This record gives sequence, C-alpha cells and structure tokens, in this order.
Amino acid sequence: MREKIKIALIGVGNCASSLVQGIEYYRLKNPQDAVGLMHWDIGGYGPGDIDVVAAFDIDQRKVGCDVSRAIFAPPNCTAVFCPEVPDTGALVHMGRVLDGYSEHMADYPDARTFLPAQLPQPDQAEVVRILREAGTQIVLNYLPVGSEEATRFYAECALRAGCGFVNNMPVFIASDPAWAKRFEAAGLPIIGDDIKAQFGATITHRTLTDLCRKRGVTVDRTYQLNTGGNTDFLNMLNLTRLKSKKRSKTEAVQSVAASRIDDDNIHVGPSDYVPWQNDNKVCFLRIEGRMFGDVPFNLELRLSVEDSPNSAGVAIDAVRCCKLALDRGEGGVLHPPSAFFCKHPPVQYTDDDAYRLTEAFIDGTWKEKLAEVAASRAVAGG
Repeated sequence: MREKIKIALIGVGNCASSLVQGIEYYRLKNPQDAVGLMHWDIGGYGPGDIDVVAAFDIDQRKVGCDVSRAIFAPPNCTAVFCPEVPDTGALVHMGRVLDGYSEHMADYPDARTFLPAQLPQPDQAEVVRILREAGTQIVLNYLPVGSEEATRFYAECALRAGCGFVNNMPVFIASDPAWAKRFEAAGLPIIGDDIKAQFGATITHRTLTDLCRKRGVTVDRTYQLNTGGNTDFLNMLNLTRLKSKKRSKTEAVQSVAASRIDDDNIHVGPSDYVPWQNDNKVCFLRIEGRMFGDVPFNLELRLSVEDSPNSAGVAIDAVRCCKLALDRGEGGVLHPPSAFFCKHPPVQYTDDDAYRLTEAFIDGTWKEKLAEVAASRAVAGG
C-alpha cells in the first residue's frame, strides 16, 4: 500500500469541486466497474489515493469551511455526481487576492460571482507555513484566467514549501524557461500549462486539424467559439484577462497544423457568457479548406460538455504523474505529461506522440521513447 498523495488546491471553484468529487467517487469503485478514467493505476496510485490537505480561496462562502462543503458552495454550479463527500479535515484558508479577482464581477448577482471575504490576506511566509504543516506534496493551481500575479505568487510558495506544481490555467510557468529552471534546480516537478480537457473543444479541434494534416488536406481558416455560464466565462468577459488563454488555445491548434495558419484566418477562444448554461460549455467549430484538386470543403461541429468534470478527468492523472516524479526524484518540467495533459506545454507534440510519451513516462522508459519520437520528427521535418 503506497502513501496517500497530499495535495493543496489554489481556488476551490468548479474544477476543484469536480476533482474532489471524483476522488471520492472512484475511491468507492472497483477497477472493473470504473469508467471515465484514462488510467486506473499510475505507478501504483489509484484515483482514490489522493487527499486534499490544504486549500485557499477568497470567497466568503468558502473560507473557513471544510473542503468537502466548500466545493458545493456558490458560485460553484458544476454537476454534482458524488453528493456525499466526507469531511477532509482541511479547512479553506483565506487566499491572496492580487489580480485573481476581476472588478467587473461585482456587477453580477451574488449566486453567479465571487464575494471576496473581508479578511487579512496571507503573505508568502504564511502560505508556505500552511503548505508545510499540512504535509503538502503537490500544489494545484485553479486560479481564474488572467491571474498573472497571483499565479506567480503561489508558484513561488510551492517552490519555497518544497512542493510539486500542476498549473491548470494559462499563466505560463512550466513554459517559461526561467520558472522551469527554478523548479529543476529545486528538484521539484512541474506540469503545465493550461489543462487540456479529457474530451473538450481544444482536443477535438487539434484532432481534426491533425487529421487534415495526415490526409493531405489544406486548412485555410478555422474558428472555435465557446460559450458557458460558469465563473470562468464570467471572468473572461474582461477581455484584458484573455491574452494568455487565447494564445494557449490557439497554439494548441497551430502546433498540429500542416503549416501555420495566418492569424486572420484562425480564431480560438471563449466567445460569450450565457448564465443559464451554468457549467455546460458549448463549442461551435468550423474548418474550411481544400482537398484533392483544390476542391473546397467545410466542416461544422457542435460539442456540448460539462466543463469541470472534463478538466478533472485529466487533473487526476496529472497529480499522480507529478507524485511519480517526486518518488523518482525527478525535478523540472515533466515534458510527456505536460504535452499530453496541457494546451501550452514547453514542447508541443502531436497527441499520438504525447500519449506514447506519457505511457512511457509512467512505466519509466520515457527517455528512450523520447529519442525515438525526436528521430521520427526529424525524419518528418517536424
């Protein structure tokens, strides 16, 4: 029996809710009865071998509550698929706000938006103390899009507390060479940036774009328009916070195209906030291009998914890969899991290659597999 994986949550929103629900949901399952997982076992760790030992949030309805109750507090609106989550023993601590809260959100009803608690905010030393005293091994960043300062604050705290870091949102930490070197020097693993959903808009867009490349079809223009009604979409109504998100999602698609699509001919990103959709995300995707003989074609697709469980289906594997690296004494960016689990990893691979590399990472042969993939890319001119 392996030890539990002790994690801390930065942000106890919809994605954290789905992850915590999922840990308990699969803890009660047998492997043969479990569906919806990419892996039941990663290095001996099952999906139920994760314990939340610390959490930070800024909402007055969550701060001071056990994580098991905070995950169901407003403005969370994701699907409740495991309503009976036992107390974790971890209370939600008041977080550091910095740029984690967009002022425009104050204009919306309480049930839809954040209600910042009027409490003293912790400094770096206090966050590090809490992480260490809880025995935290891995910190998961679930801050809102655009939280540049706040993400760097918590990444620094993770480093100082001696924790691995899984960066689920599009502030570039793993893909920033300076941060990557610091985690490597500290012997701490990091996976990032910007989690790629289990079966979502970007992975579908990438797969179709890659299919065009493999079949000799030219993509002339494409868009991905996404709508949703959770706090993520509400937060992103502030367009100044969208720069890194659009870059992350766009590069995820560009990286598998046969040739780079002109900037005017590709649009990938959140499009609007529709409150009644709650945590349901709807993607409208269109690809226009040319086949044999320059004959034109177009493809239109509509995808509807519950956004946060889609994220948790990947995060539960990212956590276990990060713990595997800690067990092995591997620090720095974990390139195979980052490429497979994230939209904006330091090195982009096709999803097929990223999958093979991640499987090799799990069984400990990823460096040999990486050499094979590098040779294959060189032959293909990639």
